[in-house]
Amino acid sequence: MEKIVVKGGCKLSGEVNISSAKNSVLPIIAASILCGEKCEIKNAPMLEDVLVICDVLRSLSAKVDIDKESNIITIDTSEVTLCEPDAELVKKMRASFLIMGPMLARFGKFKISLPGGCNIGSRPIDLHLKGLSALGAKINLGHGYVEAYVNKLVGSQIYLDFPSVGATENIMMSAVMAEGETTIENAAAEPEIIDLASFLISMGAKIQGAGTDTIHITGVKNLNGASHTPIYDRIEAGTFMVAAAITKSKLKINGILEEHMKPVIAKLTECGLSMEYQGGSIIIDGNKELRPVDIKTMPYPGFPTDMQAQMMVLLSTVNGTSIITETIFENRYMHVNELKRMGANIKTEGRSAIIEGVPRLTGAEVKATDLRAGAALILAGLAAEGNTSIQDVYHIDRGYVEIEKKFQKLGANIIRIRE
Repeated sequence: MEKIVVKGGCKLSGEVNISSAKNSVLPIIAASILCGEKCEIKNAPMLEDVLVICDVLRSLSAKVDIDKESNIITIDTSEVTLCEPDAELVKKMRASFLIMGPMLARFGKFKISLPGGCNIGSRPIDLHLKGLSALGAKINLGHGYVEAYVNKLVGSQIYLDFPSVGATENIMMSAVMAEGETTIENAAAEPEIIDLASFLISMGAKIQGAGTDTIHITGVKNLNGASHTPIYDRIEAGTFMVAAAITKSKLKINGILEEHMKPVIAKLTECGLSMEYQGGSIIIDGNKELRPVDIKTMPYPGFPTDMQAQMMVLLSTVNGTSIITETIFENRYMHVNELKRMGANIKTEGRSAIIEGVPRLTGAEVKATDLRAGAALILAGLAAEGNTSIQDVYHIDRGYVEIEKKFQKLGANIIRIRE
């Protein structure tokens, strides 16, 4: 068992380097199945979710080498023959389902147990299955598993009822080797979709429109191995931007692309923060009088649901009334009760949270209920009076690379304790 203990009241200073995006790396690892040759992922974040999906591939007989010194993952799927991954590994992480599309494209059959992950609400896989079915796959749903098979995938016109990131990725990875052309309408437009498309194109895929709501794919017969460096993690970047604001500190955040951060930048600017851009870096001056704002989470390019908890913590310390409306996941307010333990004044009504800013938060014993909630509690601890002890930190480790060490370098009084 581990916990993170934060002593509040410290000013932060200096600069932080943002890691590669977990949400880019996971589908890219899955896509390596398609070619049957060696693929190399550079600057990979050594996160629990990344290690789990590598183990999932190993359970299919893939060779996966992880060099933690150089942060390079080398994957060789030439000897993959098994078409059913280890069920216990799959249950650890929802992104395991991303291997279904590549496996179906290459081998024509696949069986997987229903995936796990953070309990932040209903995240059905029906859009994934709808897309695979449209490409010709036959789907069987059993007790706790999904089985699919196909003689030949054939391109199709696919309309997604909701711009699901995972479904868009799974369909893309299936369609790149389907016969003919595929069009995905109402596709997700997140930067991570563009990154996956870039990797697939480097493997020999033919894709146009990634990053828009309509993606066109022309199937090819074979793909080759490739090397790729994923994009930075925009949610980690946003978390450190909020850290500057909540501690009234000045920080330099390195390795980001302003274009990807526009929704978060817009809200923090509206809140009263000032920012300066320097190439791939942004300097945040948090020593400002902040204002309450209203936020509605939306699919990209709207405000990301993965930044909702962090912004809620910040707004809990801003004088006035703010309202957050969560439209993506119906169970993503589990951190509210933990923040109340620290003195936050938050009332939830359905999908809305009404936040009345308080003069200060107070340290308390809390637990990370999911990945982003855990990051939010660290931010709350940085701003609170006294010590904040955060349990269940394994959630945080799923998405943040050595987060306590990064904050320590910025001057935070934060430690990890192994019990």
